[in-house]
Amino acid sequence: MTATSTPEPPAPHSSRLSKRVAGIAESATLAVDAKAKALKAAGRPVIGFGAGEPDFPTPEYIVEAAAAAAHESKWHRYTPAAGLPALREAIAAKTLRDSGLAVEASQVLVTNGGKHAIFNAMAALVDDGDEVIIQAPYWVTYPEVVSIFGGVPVPVVTDESTGYRATVEQLEAARTPRTKMLIFVSPSNPTGAVYPADQIKAIGQWAAAHGIWVLTDEIYEHLVYGDATFASLPTLVPEIADRCVVVNGVAKTFAMTGWRVGWVIGPKDIIKGATNLQSHATSNVSNVSQVAALAAVSGPLDAVAEMRVSFDRRRRMIVSMLNDIPGVTCPVPEGAFYAYPSVKGVVGKSINGTLIDSSLTLADVALDVAEVAVVPGEAFGTPGYLRMSYALGDDDIVEGVTRFGKLLADAQ
Repeated sequence: MTATSTPEPPAPHSSRLSKRVAGIAESATLAVDAKAKALKAAGRPVIGFGAGEPDFPTPEYIVEAAAAAAHESKWHRYTPAAGLPALREAIAAKTLRDSGLAVEASQVLVTNGGKHAIFNAMAALVDDGDEVIIQAPYWVTYPEVVSIFGGVPVPVVTDESTGYRATVEQLEAARTPRTKMLIFVSPSNPTGAVYPADQIKAIGQWAAAHGIWVLTDEIYEHLVYGDATFASLPTLVPEIADRCVVVNGVAKTFAMTGWRVGWVIGPKDIIKGATNLQSHATSNVSNVSQVAALAAVSGPLDAVAEMRVSFDRRRRMIVSMLNDIPGVTCPVPEGAFYAYPSVKGVVGKSINGTLIDSSLTLADVALDVAEVAVVPGEAFGTPGYLRMSYALGDDDIVEGVTRFGKLLADAQ
């Protein structure tokens, strides 16, 4: 009989978490918002510029649709993983209405919010080693999701000198044989940048010429101001449609961040694959939320028009106040509801004996000393900046920026 040796047990991981999960950074925006809320709950008068959500209630007709659905027993059961057929049809119709992109209901997957839409799209398209070009400043979730699926985030850094807009030349300089995808965002979180149609068309044509997939995030499509206009990349560049996925949702347009309904639109084979994934991950999105979303996308845009008026007023106010602070430079955002000021003129100075060696340190001091919560540019791939949401009341904006200005007045 031949002796056999007992195999050695595998070496223990240095972390109890899997490598995939251990490598994920916490959402900086949610972390700042949570800390601000915790301090407010403890009695401190914190003003939070961190959260990316409208301060308005969800329109009443949407709430009423959800309340009625909750009383109907048919919504107490499982429904198709890809979404309610009526909602998928309505999203297709809404997409044609709002962006001019004609799609079929079978090209729509309803997801648990916009983040889930991005997650599913990345899972369906990105393999190990695939490079994904991301405009920086970028929303904090984009590079994390790319990395989760083994992709390599490739930031293309922009700044205020170009209105935080990337050029085709910059994108081409970042392209390699391993480039699989471009993440394109307009209007932008965190900068509020809106690309004009000619730049969008040039970028789409560049991607099409090189066989690069495009994920375009259109969640802020209705929040544009002044002379800026929203334009959808696959509408302007039809030849990219078979290599393009569109992410959207009801969260920002209808003040429905907590309802968790988003969607991804794309070629049928990609949507089928992403639906298969969702069937194992979450099954269907909450039926009550889907019925609410159906009322939202099928209804008028009156509520968002009213919100946009308020956001526009707040936008102009916060930018004016920020630019009056020495060491701060803030371009005028054209969309979304964020200001993205440069604070490079403050970095290197001291406040209350603390050396401000980064925008991260400045954000910490602002919260601890001035009780103002902001998100540092490090979270968005561009140190030296802050993201400040103006989706909060006018009085809070005035008080918060005033406190911030007084804090920086002590910088030496």
